[in-house]
Amino acid sequence: MKTSFEFFPPRTDKGKQTLAQVRQELSVISPEYFSVTFGAGGTTQDATLETVLDIQANDGIPAAPHLSCIDSEKSKIIELLDKYKAAGINRIVTLRGDIPSGVREIGDFHYANELVEFIKSQYNDHFHIEVAAYPEMHPQAKNIQTDLAHFANKVKAGADAAITQYFYNADAYFRFKDEAENLGINIPITPGIMPITNHTQLVRFSNMCGAEIPKWILERLKLYENDLDSLTAFGTEVVSNLCQTLKDQGVDSFHFYSMNRTEPSLSIAKNLL
Repeated sequence: MKTSFEFFPPRTDKGKQTLAQVRQELSVISPEYFSVTFGAGGTTQDATLETVLDIQANDGIPAAPHLSCIDSEKSKIIELLDKYKAAGINRIVTLRGDIPSGVREIGDFHYANELVEFIKSQYNDHFHIEVAAYPEMHPQAKNIQTDLAHFANKVKAGADAAITQYFYNADAYFRFKDEAENLGINIPITPGIMPITNHTQLVRFSNMCGAEIPKWILERLKLYENDLDSLTAFGTEVVSNLCQTLKDQGVDSFHFYSMNRTEPSLSIAKNLL
């Protein structure tokens, strides 16, 4: 079974020290790679580069930087990818990215498929390109058919694999895979797994990205809102059961949105080994 873990680039020395410890602790199960998010509009791009190069040089685990269309000029993309290639990095997570409020012109690339196509045209097959998939539909898509068409465009442009937005309904994932296969899409689609550790934060994230929290989960999160131990235990059980359901039906790769924390991602991943 394959695992991978996603981090955001820390901005402070304390954050860097914490993430270094988290990376060391997660390395014990030999994940396939560590990915690092990419801030839009220059907010964390330098920190992403620094974190990615540190992982690649020191962790013994391959690094996979995120790359966004937002505020990305072709020359800047080539400059950045050349640095990654020189460092031995061969996996990229390619996204459109969230358009900042008030921004009208986002750069040379407007959609992820355009960025995927550009990377392939410049680097052939050097980079293994991961793209995003949305089992419950991208929040800005007109409908599920349109969303699937956008996903198909990214695959046609050269995407090698996909990572999904997180979800808590296994049926949504399997339905999406079936519909993608009906369109002739057969790339690996790895489920994105979001551990549950905070009620307010999870609700906010889910509202932004269109991920549904089932009512039975939401009501218990409200109940445990002021009892962190019970909330964490409940969340770990829910997500572990979700992952086991996916594994029982043939899923053999999981991508954890770690939030720069070792737990509960490590415990959930270990339960699957």
